[in-house]
Amino acid sequence: MILQGKTILIGITGGIAAYKMCELIRRFKKSGANVKVVCTPNALNFVTKLTLQNLSQNEVFVEEFDVKEWKPEHISLADEADIMLIAPATANTISKIAQGIADNLLTSIACAFSKKMIIAPAMNCNMWQNQAVQENIRILKSRGVEILEPESGFLACGYLGKGRLCGLNKIFNAVCEWLSYSEKLKGQKVVITSGGTIEDIDPVRYISNYSSGKMGFALASCAKSMGAEVVLITTKDFEAPFKIVKVKSARDMQTALDNEFETSDIIIMAAAVADYRVKEVSAQKMKKGESDELTLELVKNPDILRGLCEKKTHQCIVGFCAESENLIENAKEKITKKGCDYLVANDISRSDIGFGAENNEVVIFDKNGETKRLEKASKSVIARQILEVISQ
Repeated sequence: MILQGKTILIGITGGIAAYKMCELIRRFKKSGANVKVVCTPNALNFVTKLTLQNLSQNEVFVEEFDVKEWKPEHISLADEADIMLIAPATANTISKIAQGIADNLLTSIACAFSKKMIIAPAMNCNMWQNQAVQENIRILKSRGVEILEPESGFLACGYLGKGRLCGLNKIFNAVCEWLSYSEKLKGQKVVITSGGTIEDIDPVRYISNYSSGKMGFALASCAKSMGAEVVLITTKDFEAPFKIVKVKSARDMQTALDNEFETSDIIIMAAAVADYRVKEVSAQKMKKGESDELTLELVKNPDILRGLCEKKTHQCIVGFCAESENLIENAKEKITKKGCDYLVANDISRSDIGFGAENNEVVIFDKNGETKRLEKASKSVIARQILEVISQ
């Protein structure tokens, strides 16, 4: 039932394993999926267009400018599909996609594809180990593309090594798993905050922090891929296929959250909200006087997380805390004090994780006292793991 009504776009490139896609297409069709196939011209040296058309019961697309309607095929095919699978994927096609080269229909679709992409490489073992190919694999993984690595064995070229297309069961299960994952938050509204709030001192100066907003954006992108309606309330400039509300100060963020609160199901407070603001903001630029000291009077900002927890009805509320010492003790105290359902704690004393870094490592606390440590990984991976915990 997972595949029922789903559209799977299969890209086939010019490798000997192309013939194996016939069996995979048959299995997807038998499970209720709508299968569309796009081939590179060289793929047709290994499997015929007529065979693929009969198995998929759809037209097979090869030429980039064979446009029968007003909408270009590389856009319409990308829009229609729920997931894109490229198998077998040659070193040539992998490298083009990683570098953003769109010189045929398949690579043009890949460039326009904004949903989940799975790539199953197959090539000579020396090509697989090539430094440039491995670097391109790393690039694709960093962008969230799932790579089903080739297996070791006897290759068609006569070599013995790693390069064979992985098993069809592995490919089939990976597609099913992701499509199931994409339904986990379907029908739920997820509101996420990100970035460091800005508290004005005067027209040119402000109080803020080092938060980049990357963790919150990763959570929003991941929630979107899990089927949720997403609202990202952020102090940073992002472009994304979900609603973004740009704010500045802590009070701006509180107002934006209040506007979304009643209709939300999950609220994730990943933003670094300033604890204090200047009591009296100067309307004019403050001039440097004769004194060597300047005193600013600060007042507390509203405790947004605690306020949300006090008025929640059905919402699941997730807080974040950034600590430079005594991570576990401070996190336990905070989740009790705030009253949230989950608290995600990260150590900002380390330069390789946290503020501004591409990676993170966190500990998730729940209101029952249970903890789960997520080892160092990219923020997109950490985001997925956090949402997996929450969705369960």
